[in-house]
Amino acid sequence: MRGRMIRFLLPLAVVAVAGAGAAVAATASMHSSGATVRAVKTSDYGMVLVGANGRTLYRYTPDRKGASVCAGKCAAFWPPLLVAGKAKPTVGAGAKAALVGIVKRANGARQVSYAGFPLYYFAGDKKAGDVKGEGFGSKWYVVDTRGALVRHPLVSAPAPTTTTTPTTTSSGGGYGGGGYTG
Repeated sequence: MRGRMIRFLLPLAVVAVAGAGAAVAATASMHSSGATVRAVKTSDYGMVLVGANGRTLYRYTPDRKGASVCAGKCAAFWPPLLVAGKAKPTVGAGAKAALVGIVKRANGARQVSYAGFPLYYFAGDKKAGDVKGEGFGSKWYVVDTRGALVRHPLVSAPAPTTTTTPTTTSSGGGYGGGGYTG
């Protein structure tokens, strides 16, 4: 019985440790001496903010202007975009310099903000262009160049429709030849 329990729990423990390690590694990779905020055009969300690494930046709706409430486990899966020491964030193409700033986190770290709101990455986004965190828990959204949340993908115009006139044929009545498979 004990052997079965160990065989059951061991894989779960390995997965938990691996997940935590990935989150910590993601957090470590989000620190920068001078974090860059820039904009890129996406087909689904229009112009959105990304970091220097090209990964999508998000806002957390419970945050207030000038204050982050995402800490602990939240920050492990939603790593804040941080700047080290007294470095200033840099502004890349498409982003507005007047909207880029710094928010001081509860732990003293300096987090990059846009339009006054803290910016985060999502640990589930593995490469530039991923937006897997969009709409997560109805609290995480990509950010446009005005600093607004992008809550819905762009809606493309419907394809032109053509009108067709239905045609009818008769095969002589009954059930034979009319496509009825009963």
